[in-house]
Amino acid sequence: MSKVDASLVDYRPPITVVVGHVDVGKTLLLDKIRGTFVAYREPGMITQHIGLSFIPWNAVERIADPLLIKFRLKGKVWIKGFLMVDTPGHAAFSNLRRRGGSVADLAVLVIDITRGFEEQTYESLTLIRSRNIPFVVAANKLDRIYGWEPHENAPFLESYDKQREDVQGRVEEAIARMIEEFNKLGMDADRYDRVRDFNTQVPIVPTSAVTGEGLADLLVVLAGLSQRFNREKLKVMYGR
Repeated sequence: MSKVDASLVDYRPPITVVVGHVDVGKTLLLDKIRGTFVAYREPGMITQHIGLSFIPWNAVERIADPLLIKFRLKGKVWIKGFLMVDTPGHAAFSNLRRRGGSVADLAVLVIDITRGFEEQTYESLTLIRSRNIPFVVAANKLDRIYGWEPHENAPFLESYDKQREDVQGRVEEAIARMIEEFNKLGMDADRYDRVRDFNTQVPIVPTSAVTGEGLADLLVVLAGLSQRFNREKLKVMYGR
């Protein structure tokens, strides 16, 4: 039997925690991701335990293909998927969030796009920053923007382009308020497709856990962050 080369390298899926204020739709967002990608998976590829799900990249590719082409990422993503962890939003579970954050490779900070920053938003952000975890903001409840016309499971950019100008304006105003709040905290942020430097700017992805809009954008950004910042951390070396 031949021996395995000691230099053989593989990569484990990044552990991704989903955090944010209570009732911003964290669990619903994960449920929508799971439900959406079940239809695109290979049999047996998506597994779920209590608060824990594996989302394979080959399932994501099928719905995110237009974005991968747009951003010239097609064929360049080497992560195998995401191990996603839902964390309770109630303050009583703050210790669990701290423990979860300590082992996380990536984080999704969910913010209600209609309400902006709330008490546990700041708490979650403090946790993320203290652990130096790469993260993306899911500006959730996009479907509650007045006048928004939903397009089931469409990438945000595609759906946004189909909205009336006044509706687009309301989305931009909501994002601008988030950016202003980040600026007050000494952080730079922008809508993800306008980010010039992912090393210094926080990407914001508008999403809807109800319609599935923006899910593809969210996972593509997570893949990009993981490959940019977690390559060595995710490396698994196989010996003899």
